[in-house]
Amino acid sequence: MLIGSILAETATKFPDKLAIICGEDSLTYAELENASNCLANGLIREDLAKGHNIAIYSANQTEYPSIFFGSAKSGGVLAHMSARFSSEELISVVNKTEIEALFVHSALADNVLSSRDKLPNLKRVIVFGAGVKAKDGAETLDQFLGDADNSSPQVDIKETDAFGITYTGGTTGFPKGVVVSHEARVIGSIRAAREMEIALTDIMCCSSPFFHIAGLFIWYQTGVMMGLTSVIMPAWDPIEFMDLVEKHKITAAFMVPTQINSVISHEALDQGRLKTLRYVNYGAAPTSLAQLKKQIASLPDVIWQEQYGQSEAGNLTVRSPEYNLSKSGSVGRPYSDLEMAVFDRNDQPLPIGEAGEVVTRGRQVMLGYYKERDQTREVFTRDGWIRTGDIGYFDDDGFLFLVDRSKDMIISGGENIFPTEIEEALYGHEAVNECAVFGVPDDHWGEVPAAHVVLEEGSSLGEDDLVEFCIEVIARHKRPRLIKFVTSLPKSAVGKIQKNIIREPYWVQRGKII
Repeated sequence: MLIGSILAETATKFPDKLAIICGEDSLTYAELENASNCLANGLIREDLAKGHNIAIYSANQTEYPSIFFGSAKSGGVLAHMSARFSSEELISVVNKTEIEALFVHSALADNVLSSRDKLPNLKRVIVFGAGVKAKDGAETLDQFLGDADNSSPQVDIKETDAFGITYTGGTTGFPKGVVVSHEARVIGSIRAAREMEIALTDIMCCSSPFFHIAGLFIWYQTGVMMGLTSVIMPAWDPIEFMDLVEKHKITAAFMVPTQINSVISHEALDQGRLKTLRYVNYGAAPTSLAQLKKQIASLPDVIWQEQYGQSEAGNLTVRSPEYNLSKSGSVGRPYSDLEMAVFDRNDQPLPIGEAGEVVTRGRQVMLGYYKERDQTREVFTRDGWIRTGDIGYFDDDGFLFLVDRSKDMIISGGENIFPTEIEEALYGHEAVNECAVFGVPDDHWGEVPAAHVVLEEGSSLGEDDLVEFCIEVIARHKRPRLIKFVTSLPKSAVGKIQKNIIREPYWVQRGKII
């Protein structure tokens, strides 16, 4: 099956069923199918289909699904750019991924147009959104589509062909593109439909960004495969979430732990307003036992189910709800047809109970990092296993427990934050001599960035001043939430800063660093 076939088959089964509700907008499956076909045929007409990279730069909006499925049907490769990219990240990603056409929501259009002179290979900028008008250097979606028809496009596409790119961290601090095939993401939805607690009668809420693997490929795409109605949230707000559940009788949602916490901790929480909500799938960041118990106590009628996965390897494990408390430290068992193991440093399997790097292989893994041959080679073993970068172990019952990350990536509220980018910003201040950025535990966000900083001799600087300096050069949510000024940083024999030693005291009461 191809990605475009998922929508086409559902539209055939349920043409008049509501596919999307987003604010005052709504589309049936037949309307969504027609819109995606028009998009595909427009791309084909403009020679932006198979063999070409295009991108979407948007929060969750009504048009996102038709652009997503339309691009897949055209044979093109759609790059999903974070709506929170800084201008430098945007420029880096568009140029490095060789984007020829960019679909951008009107709220973000100025970010693109103001950088147009730094995007030499970008041929087309297509703006969408309610009441949008053409701007210098850009055209509207309606103008781009023109007279494109809504017939099913006839393109020779193989399951193994690339169709999408999502972004994860690079060694330079800038994101690198994870290239995936049709079959990789179709398999993910088949597994989710089979082993998650989603029901054929559900009305699902899509509150997590579509530019993330969990929000789009694992949650929304699975809903389309099952023929469900999706209520799309452009931005997260706990009050709006409760309003939407009550108004549309939402029964299922995927949320990251911070979203859950903002609902169950809200002074306006009313179980009666959420009475239709029967199932919440969650993941993308650590959840403590205390948080899980709070979730269950606050909304006792909800089925809570945790999952684990990553951009490079797809969705990997899911924990059955009956094990929520007895296996609370686990992220669940691997999907029933998924190959997963724990390796030592020599890529040899470790016995049950012994921690090592979690690895997996199969058709669900990425094709590679775009234009990053060396990094792709590093992440795959000779036998085709992909290294997840996570350290964990299996127990006697087959449950996976994660205990550490081999990489220094910080996951804060489901967002990936990379210390090297923050360190680069800190080093831009003339008073900073050395610094180390790492994650520290936070009850709301899971973890947040912190920094130990050594100042130049004779310099003085306040924590607030340094935080404000960072905000000028990186996205606000990446700023250090804690800065400690120290006289020196611990280093190894070869001079490498030992972040594990710096980080350990902040996590000692948590029992694990993840």
